[in-house]
Amino acid sequence: MSTEMALREGALRCNLLVSSRHFYKFISCIGVRSVSDKVSSKTVTSGDPETAGDHLIYTQEHFALKESLRKIIDQEINPHVDQWEAERKFPAHKIFKILGSAGFLGVSKPVEYGGLGLDFSYSVAVAEELGNIRCGGIPMAIGVQSDMATPALARFGSAELKKEFLLPSIMGDKVACLGVSEVGAGSDVSSIKTKAVREGDEYVINGGKMWTTSGTQADWICLLANTSDGPPHRNKSLFCLPMNLPGVHVARKIDKLGMWSSDTAELFFDDVRVPCKNIIGQEGMGFTYQMLQFQEERLWAVANILTMMDNIIQETIQYTRQRKIFKQSVLYHQSVHFRLAELQTEVELLRSLLYRATALYIKGNDVTRLASMAKLKGGRLAREVGDSCLQFWGGMGFTSDVLVSRFYRDSRLISIGAGADEVMLGIICKYMDTLPKK
Repeated sequence: MSTEMALREGALRCNLLVSSRHFYKFISCIGVRSVSDKVSSKTVTSGDPETAGDHLIYTQEHFALKESLRKIIDQEINPHVDQWEAERKFPAHKIFKILGSAGFLGVSKPVEYGGLGLDFSYSVAVAEELGNIRCGGIPMAIGVQSDMATPALARFGSAELKKEFLLPSIMGDKVACLGVSEVGAGSDVSSIKTKAVREGDEYVINGGKMWTTSGTQADWICLLANTSDGPPHRNKSLFCLPMNLPGVHVARKIDKLGMWSSDTAELFFDDVRVPCKNIIGQEGMGFTYQMLQFQEERLWAVANILTMMDNIIQETIQYTRQRKIFKQSVLYHQSVHFRLAELQTEVELLRSLLYRATALYIKGNDVTRLASMAKLKGGRLAREVGDSCLQFWGGMGFTSDVLVSRFYRDSRLISIGAGADEVMLGIICKYMDTLPKK
C-alpha cells in the first residue's frame, strides 16, 4: 500500500467515525479533527461525578469514549447475553462489526489501518467499560481481537500483511484468534512444539493449539511456531494464517466451566502451507514479540476485571441490604459489612496500581513487572470477590439467575491466568536482554 493510499483510507475512516451515531458524544468533546492528532491532556474539574476532580490518567475525552461504548453495550450486547450464554457462543462477526465500525477494535492502532491512533490509556478506558458486559466471555474475546492477536502485526508486520489482516480486523470484518498455547505449553511459551519448516517460498506447518479463544469462528490466526532447532527463545516466529487453508482443522469446541458465551477451540495443523511473506517481522523473533505485548495484555485484563468486580460488589450490597436474616438486613451484620468494605478497598488499591503502570507505560517506560503484579493481584482478587459475594447471596447465588454466579464461574479462569503471571514474575528478568530497545 502506498503512503498516499494509506492516508486516503485513514481520512475515509475518520469521516466514517465522525458520522457514526456512537461517536457523536466523543466528537462533540474533542471537536472535528483527525483522530491521529494528539488528544488534549487537560484535566477534568467539573461535570458528571465520575469525571469530577483530577483523574490520574483520564481526560474528558476518555470519559466521552467510555460513554459512547456504554451505549453500544446497553443496546447491542447486554440484552442478548443470557441467550448467548445458553447457546455457548456469541455472534462474533456481528458484534465485532458493530464495535469495529465505531472504532473500538483499534483505539491505539495506526489511523492508516483503521485505528484511532490514540495512546494506550484509551485502550485501558475501553477495557474498563467492556467490564459492564454482563459476562466474562465476550469481553475476553474482544480483548483477544484488539490486544492479543493484532499488536505484533500492527507493530512489526509488513504493509501487505497489515492491509490483508490488520485493517479488516480493526474494522470488524474479520475475526482473529491467537495460537500460542498448546496441551503441554500453556504458561511456558518456550515449550511449544508446533513447527514451521521452510520449503522454497512457503512454510509447511504441523502441530496443534489449545484453548484458542474464538477458534471456531475466526477467519485468521496469529500463530506462533518453531522455525528452527535453535535456542527456545530465538527459534520461534509469528505467522498470519488464514483459517480456511487446507490442513487447518478445528478439532473440537471445548466445553468450559465458565466463559460460556466465548467459543474456545482445539486446533490441528496438518501440512498447512503458508507463503513466507505471511511471517510477522523477522524469523526467530516470535517469542520476543509475544513478550513485548504481554505488558498491554495484562493491563487490559486488569482494567476489564476491575469494572466487573465493582459491579458484583455493588449488586451484592444492594441484595444484602434487602435480604433479611433474624429480622435484620444481611448487609448490617458486621462480618458482611466489613468484608464488602475490605473488598472495595482492595479493588481501589488495584485500580491505583493499574493507573500508575499505564501512566508510566504511555511515557515510554517498561512496566513488565508492574503489569505482571497487577495481573497477579487482579486474578486473585477476582476469585476472592466471587467467593465472598456468592456466599452473601445464599441459595440464590447457587442459581444461574443472578450475575454473581456467572462471575463466580468466569473468575476461575482469571485466577488461573494470574497464577501463570506469578510464574512469569520469577522468570521474566531472564529474558529482558532479548527485548529490542525502543
